[in-house]
Formats: sequence, structure tokens, C-alpha cells
Amino acid sequence: MKIIVIGSVASGTSVAAKARRNTEEAEIVVYDQGKDISYSVCGIPYQIGGEVEELSELTPRNAAWFKKRYNVSVFTEHKVIKIDHEAKQLEVMNLITGEKKVEHYDVLVFATGASSFTPPPFNQRKYDNVFQIRNIQDARDIGAFSTTKQPKKALIIGAGFIGLEMTEQLVHKGLEVTVVQLEDQVMPPMDADMAFRVEEHMREKGVNLFLSDTVKTIEGESSIERVITTNGVTIEPDIVILSAGVRPNTELAKEIGVELGASRAIAVNKKMQTNLLDVYAVGDVAESFSVITGKPIYRPLGSTANKMGRIAGDVITGGDLEHRGVLGTGIFRIFDLDVGQTGLTEKEAKREGYDVEILHNIKSDHAEYLGGKELIIKALADKKTGRILGAQAVGQGGVDKRIDVIATAITFKAKAEDLFHLDLAYAPPFATTKDPILYTGMALDNALKRNPLLTPAELVNRQNNGELLQIVDTRSKKDFEKAHLEGAVHIPLAELRERNEELNKSLVTITYCNKGVTGNAAQNVLINDGFEKVYNLSGGNKNYQSYVKMLAQK
Repeated sequence: MKIIVIGSVASGTSVAAKARRNTEEAEIVVYDQGKDISYSVCGIPYQIGGEVEELSELTPRNAAWFKKRYNVSVFTEHKVIKIDHEAKQLEVMNLITGEKKVEHYDVLVFATGASSFTPPPFNQRKYDNVFQIRNIQDARDIGAFSTTKQPKKALIIGAGFIGLEMTEQLVHKGLEVTVVQLEDQVMPPMDADMAFRVEEHMREKGVNLFLSDTVKTIEGESSIERVITTNGVTIEPDIVILSAGVRPNTELAKEIGVELGASRAIAVNKKMQTNLLDVYAVGDVAESFSVITGKPIYRPLGSTANKMGRIAGDVITGGDLEHRGVLGTGIFRIFDLDVGQTGLTEKEAKREGYDVEILHNIKSDHAEYLGGKELIIKALADKKTGRILGAQAVGQGGVDKRIDVIATAITFKAKAEDLFHLDLAYAPPFATTKDPILYTGMALDNALKRNPLLTPAELVNRQNNGELLQIVDTRSKKDFEKAHLEGAVHIPLAELRERNEELNKSLVTITYCNKGVTGNAAQNVLINDGFEKVYNLSGGNKNYQSYVKMLAQK
């Protein structure tokens, strides 16, 4: 059996390695039009910024290493230009010599990845100071340009993972950075109220951030000297980084009749098989599916690509591995903040028809007396079943482990109450006695069963619709006078039992404090005293003030 893999980054090399582990009988050949194999795309921003000293650290393996280790023939700078699947043949061009050859295969694997999208008007001409971040050669080109030209001002188009990572790294290198984002928030896969915390942090660090905007005109011939945005902003960059998303490289596959999915990536089953016999697709060119909904989704990440490659390599050689889907789990760092998410966002959950309970949990990531910093977790549970559906977290520490715990819990269909009962590691340098995960589970479970939560967005909508609400601020007089919700009455928790006769038991009542804990205690007091409908404001006044500030800036 001869296996040919097109593409040699995360997924392609994983196919070859797993197939070889399973059998010594197969002939395995990998073609890639690039110069490098098995490299870390995700590490490129950090090499550009200087955190990774040498580019070679991102390319630990080469074709010779693969041949010696796995007896796999890897041909770099070789482009597959034509495939005849009926004859099971493909034509390959050596990009250095121009020579062409025809190869036979028994099994073909598309690991062709994805290409950076070039938005208009940047797609109308080549400029020597415009770069994208997709492969090691891009890093080499940016490094050479930076050494020669010593840019001082950078323009970044797009505020997804790569755009924000490059923002951080270029600021660290001393550049003045401007980010232009088409959508009205950074990180569009997140909910706006969580992304807003990232936007504020970026501005605090001196980043010029323009949302709901795009570049309209470009001035300059060989280099971009000036751009003018749709909203009339003039920017004069020395270097431009395009990070406006990626598109799966499906051209070769489409030519032989491989079907694409709803996301326009290649549709595959759980064994990474396409609609064509003996043709597989893995990595950023292939579609995945949601662990929660079962529906197709496209989430191009190196971790997923490696899994897909291993599964295909196993199946091709007689194994029974299957892809189990993804949650869209992701994390990034932007200056002092770590930002992570997993599962469905609020907007996605509602779009899927879920009636969700939403908690904004604001706690210290570990003991404050040992330097613990504020961590906010936005978590969602299905009101019907109690199942955890998703979470997003922003903080200066502990984000990764909380998101990973919740991702694990969602994978195994955990309910909110299950989070509270987890036996997690505790010591003051690492967690609080009631870890943010445990508190998230406890508060969500309470909300599902007895103590409903109301988000700032829901409260504002109800107020805008003219609903008569009774809002009770349970904080100190000093906190109340500093900032409070419109229409709130001030009754500190310590006085609430004696003064609750001042309130109307039949009115919808919302209690709140700074972050949510005292508001919940007040909610219990009123529920126990016979109030008909009492909500606790999710995330308290702190979360509310952040939300209304976001509305004012959008």
C-alpha cells in the first residue's frame, strides 16, 4: 500500500507518523510546496517578538529526520498540481528545478491546510511592507524587513488570535500599534461583554483600536505609506500585518469531486474519510463537528490538526480510532491578561435554541494574601437539563486550568452541580478554598433550582421595554454613592430583614452587590420572606458598569 499525503505541517506529519507506527509494510510519501515541515505556526508571533530566540526552535524536525525516524519520504518545495483519482495518480512539480513527475497512490490524504485571507483593498497589489502570519517563511520575511527597515508604527488588520498576539509582541518590541477590526468587537468568537474587557486592556496598554471599521483606500506604490479607513481614520504605518482570518485550501480536492461542508472546508466523517473512496482530509482543510450540538463547525487549531492526523493514519492502516469532535476551546495572552473559552457562547447557545442560565463569576484565581488576581468566568448551563454548555474566562492567572476543567466537564456531559463536587487541587498559591470552578458550579446550580440570575444585558433590555422593576442595592453607603444602577433603592444587607417592608413583594425584584455574593445572600432573604420573583444580578455592579460602558462605546 502506498500512502501519499499532501501537506507536511501538524496534521500531515501526524498521519505519516501514526501510519508508520502501525505498519512497516506501507510506503509513505509526503509532499509540501513549502520549505519547512512540522513547524509551529502558533509560535511565530512570539519569535517575531523575541520571546522565542531562534526561528529554528519552531522547526525542530526536517525531511531527513523524518526519513531516519519513520522511514517516510518527505519532499519539500514540491507542489501537487494535478490529481487523477480514477487512475489514482497525481502529478508533482519540483518547484526548484521545474521538473514534473507522476506518482501512483493507493490512499490519498489532503493535509493542505488553510491560507491567510487577503481582504480588499490589500488584494489589489503587492506591497513590500505587508505581511501575513501563516508559515515559517513569513517569519523570515518579517524578520528581514524589521532588521533592514526598523519599523516604528504597525497596522494590524483583524483582531482574532494572530492579530492580538502580534499586537502584544509588536508593542513589546516598542512599536506603536494600530488595530483595525471589521466587527464591532475583538475576538468575534467570544461574547461581546467578555471581549470588551480585552478591548479596554488593549487601550490601557496604548493600542489604537478601531472597531466596526476597515481600510477603504491605500496610498503608496511599492510600499503602503498611508491608509484611510471607511470611518475616515488616517493611518501611516511602516509595517502592515494582515490577520483577517483563513480559508481552507480545498482547490485540489474540489477538482476531483471531494465534497465540502457547510463551512466550505472538506466534509469528513469521524474516520476522516471524504465522500471519495481512499481519500481522507485532516487538519485546517477539514471540517470538524461540535461535541455539544453534533453539527459541523470549522475551528482550525494545531491541537485539532494533530488529532485528526493521528486518527487518519490509524484508520488507513486498519485501526479503529474515530474523531470525537471539538468544543472550540481556545486561549491567548494579551499583555497582562489571559483569555480563554470553551463550548458555546451565549449568542451561539441562544441561536441553537437553548434556554440558558448565565453566570458571571468574579473571584480571585488563588488566595489574595499570596497575590491572587481577579478572574472572571462567564459560564452557561442549559435550564432544561442543567448541562454545562460553555464558558469564557479573563484574568491575570489561572484561566487555562479553569477552562480546561470546564472543557473536560462539558465533554463528559457534566451538569452545573457536578462542577461543585469536583475534588480539585487546593493550596493557597494555586486556588481558593472554594475554587472559581466550584463556585461556578454552585452558583449556576443554585440559579437553575432556586436563585435565578439576571445578566446586565437582560436587565437593560427589561428597563428599555418599560418593565416595572424593583432594584435593591445591598452594598455600603459609600459604594452606593460611588456608582449604582439607575432606579435602585439602597438597603444594605445587614438592614434588609428589618426594612424589607419598604419593598413590594409582588414586584419583580433584582438584588445586587459589587460582584454577586452579597446580592445572592439578599436574594435568599427576600425569597424566604415570600417575595414572588427575585433575581440576583449576574456579576454584580462591577459587571453591570462594564456592560453599560461597553454600550456607550459601541
